[in-house]
This record gives sequence, C-alpha cells and structure tokens, in this order.
Amino acid sequence: MSTLPPCPACHSEFTYEDGANLVCPECAHEWSAADASAEKTEEDAVIKDANGTPLTDGDSVTVIKDLKVKGSSLVVKVGTKVKNIRLVGGDHDIDCRIDGIGAMKLKSEFVRKA
Repeated sequence: MSTLPPCPACHSEFTYEDGANLVCPECAHEWSAADASAEKTEEDAVIKDANGTPLTDGDSVTVIKDLKVKGSSLVVKVGTKVKNIRLVGGDHDIDCRIDGIGAMKLKSEFVRKA
C-alpha cells in the first residue's frame, strides 16, 4: 500500500489519485502528484545535524557520542572535531577524514555543527 501525502490546503489524510493528479475529498482541492513528490525530495535533500541545524559541504562538526569503528578496535570519542565534511546521500550522510583514524562515513544524527 502506497502512502499519499496529505492535502496541502486542509491537511486531510484522505487523499486519492485521479490520473496524474491527487484529490482531497473533503475540500475538493486538486494538485499535481509530480509537485508533491518534488516537494518531498527537496525536504529530504536537506541534511541536518542532531540539533536540526542544516549542514553544508565544508562545515566543521563535533561528534556527540562515542562511535565504535566497524571492523576495528578504534573508537571516535565524544568531542572529536571533524573539519571539511562532504555531504553524500544514502544511509551515512557525511564523508570525512578523522585524524588518527582516516576516512570515515558518519550519520548526521551523531554530530552537531561546530
């Protein structure tokens, strides 16, 4: 079962598809399904830190939790500052290089903007 977005006019959850459009049965508002998916991808494209601050390429972040490195006995400690991050899509949002450990992929939920 696919989930359709709520109506942008009245926020009703009972929307349905009618050809290429989405329709709200409560307020009769019609909008394009392509517009709804474009809005959703724009919202998903913004990567935010643990505090909700948007991150950009080249930012510096601080680790807020001890992170075990998979396949190694190394640990990235709380308070480790990571400079010049690069944002990527996927499960791990941040590519970076940590001094003493090397190249890493981090999740944005475990960092805050420095």
